[in-house]
Amino acid sequence: MRGDAGIATLLRPRTPTEALRLLAQHEGALPIAGGTDLMVGWNAGALAGRTFLDLSRLRDWSRVREAKGGVVLGALATHTQLLRHPLVRLRLPLLAEACATVGGVQIQNRGTLGGNLANASPAGDTFAPLAVYEASVLAVSKRGRREIALADFFTGPKRTSLAPDELIEAVRVPLPARPPTRRLFRKVGTRAAQAISKTVAAGLLWLRRDGGVEELRFALGSMAPTVRRLRAAEAFVRGRRLDPAVVREAVALVAKDVAPIDDVRSSAEYRLAVSRNLLLGFLDGR
Repeated sequence: MRGDAGIATLLRPRTPTEALRLLAQHEGALPIAGGTDLMVGWNAGALAGRTFLDLSRLRDWSRVREAKGGVVLGALATHTQLLRHPLVRLRLPLLAEACATVGGVQIQNRGTLGGNLANASPAGDTFAPLAVYEASVLAVSKRGRREIALADFFTGPKRTSLAPDELIEAVRVPLPARPPTRRLFRKVGTRAAQAISKTVAAGLLWLRRDGGVEELRFALGSMAPTVRRLRAAEAFVRGRRLDPAVVREAVALVAKDVAPIDDVRSSAEYRLAVSRNLLLGFLDGR
């Protein structure tokens, strides 16, 4: 493997067992699948001399299947595969919508769910839907397997709780007992496509027959170092009817769970205002 950044070593395992063995043997090897993020660093000359572990031949890791009580999404499933998959579209529509906003068609065709998670950008488009679906990451190493709740997976911008010898094998998404009353996915960016989000939101709401809130799940990306659930607002509305006063108080609680920053894409004030408006509209049923 050669480029302007210099010479690198490329390892191409054929099986998960071989991949884990090579990862254990080559300290600091970078797993690569679609390469949509790593190749940016390569072209910038930041990865000269590195060892890459090409996972693209691990076909079983691209499967999407229904499992007991949920859906298992292979780490190597591409965004295009997920947004088109009948099971994802039916049972996890917010994730399908999010995958359709990732970059352009070329990026969607190559980029993988596992790579998106491993990149751990605060602005990752799939993370807010995965947060409200209460997904978990299935990690594997030569030492065995473990399941990591999404809330514990991200430890900061571009950082995860994966050990150096672990790979993301799949994502497990439990399915609720009944469909939500309302759902929302919304990405707010400078353009409709190929833009990093200023804020990204996902929401699920279950209402009781009497109109009271059974459960609210609402998550925001690009609003903190990692994706955040709005725990304060979620707890406040539980059991209450969504009258104007309750909705106003829930919206006011957004700032308890997120701390947006000013950067080149947007101001903290704008991000907070837009996020509050997204929650307001969702709770109002607009």
